[in-house]
Amino acid sequence: MQLEKRDYDAVVVGSGANGLAAAILLQQNGLSVLLLEGKKTIGGGLRSGELTLPGFVHDICSAIHPLAVASPFFETLPLEAHGLEFIYPELAAAHPFDNGTAAILKKSPEDTARLLGADENAYLHLMQPVLKDWPLIAPDILGPLHYPEHPLAMARFGLKALPSAAHVVKRFKTPEATGLFAGMAAHAIQPLTNLTTAAIALVLLTTAHVKGWPIPKGGSNRIADALASYFVSLGGEIETDFYVKSLAQLPSSHAVLLDVTPRQLLQIAGHKFSSIYKWQLARYRYGMGVFKIDWALDKPIPFTAAECRRAGTVHLGNTYEEIAEGEQQIWHGQHPEKPFVLLAQPSLFDASRAPQGKYTAWAYCHVPKGSKVDMTGAIENQVERFAPGFKETILAKHTMNTAQMEEYNPNYIGGDINGGVIDIGQLFTRPVLRWSPYKTSAKGIYICSSSTPPGGGVHGMCGYHAAKRALITDFKGFL
Repeated sequence: MQLEKRDYDAVVVGSGANGLAAAILLQQNGLSVLLLEGKKTIGGGLRSGELTLPGFVHDICSAIHPLAVASPFFETLPLEAHGLEFIYPELAAAHPFDNGTAAILKKSPEDTARLLGADENAYLHLMQPVLKDWPLIAPDILGPLHYPEHPLAMARFGLKALPSAAHVVKRFKTPEATGLFAGMAAHAIQPLTNLTTAAIALVLLTTAHVKGWPIPKGGSNRIADALASYFVSLGGEIETDFYVKSLAQLPSSHAVLLDVTPRQLLQIAGHKFSSIYKWQLARYRYGMGVFKIDWALDKPIPFTAAECRRAGTVHLGNTYEEIAEGEQQIWHGQHPEKPFVLLAQPSLFDASRAPQGKYTAWAYCHVPKGSKVDMTGAIENQVERFAPGFKETILAKHTMNTAQMEEYNPNYIGGDINGGVIDIGQLFTRPVLRWSPYKTSAKGIYICSSSTPPGGGVHGMCGYHAAKRALITDFKGFL
């Protein structure tokens, strides 16, 4: 296939995990690719920095990366050779309760289940079929809606994944099992009564048992750095400090792939789209936001439950009922007094994150979309609740509300870190209902952000599938 001469075969806008994945796949197929980034450094949600005090390295957005090691595309890339090293905490996650105990998520499903007491068999009955089928269904789960390669395995998963978390927890009797599942499902950032919230929990539990929940040594920016290094080694080009507001700014190319959400897509390229496609994009729904804190600490967080001191991730929400009520309140525009808090403590496992004898911690809670309410007190009270004495360990802190999150990364509309609600209405039809969700109505223009399937998370699969569609549609001779 002979292509008309252009400045580049493809231009990718945005250097998050999806933009980098798209650029890599196109470059691997012999195309000339330019990757553009609006900020001075690459990475999107994969950046780290000294947000509090010198020597304390904090992950600005994502911190724990189960989907990065579970990504079918990233697994094929030589990222270790480009400086990426993952560290696996002893425990993937812990979920403390007010009585001083904790449910824990271990690599072994049998060990995890055994600690759930009366729910041991119920947990294994839920998870073992998913774990057995995971190698068959992972590519379909982390991809667009289409006829699956293994329909029976996908059907088995769907029967468990499509219901709400509220429905699935009825399998369990103990607060340990229901609380653990609720903490996983709350990553969906929506009420636990919503359909498909069980899917998020199942995927996170499965990745913990299959791969683990690792942290990148040195900070989340190391993932972006490794992807960029590999892309450049293939001959790709990267230009930073190039904020794209219009297609007119771009050099000529046969395809443009935009790692942006529907709102920015309309601003940048809306004049190229059909009226029906513009109407569909304008109706895209964004979800709840987040309020985030990073701490520089004098000591490790003194959790009452010893298991929490061995976990990379700690879910602070106590019982299923408390978590579900809090998420429901936020969905309706309220700020719960005791929000569900997602906390990571990377410096327990990666000494490069803090000066010797000091520590870092990272946490956020969900808030209503666009909230300006300062949740520092509520979050710190939740940590103190399960770790008395925590507040005395704080040396410095850095906070980001929803507006600051969006200012940092324009894809986080109203503080929504998932690129839009991932509910039954947008799980596989994001951003619009089309045969290919990545292809816009304009020839050669694609969307490759987390606003496309499979949604949020550092897995690169949105970018991979968008680039694959571009290769099929615009570069037939290169496949």
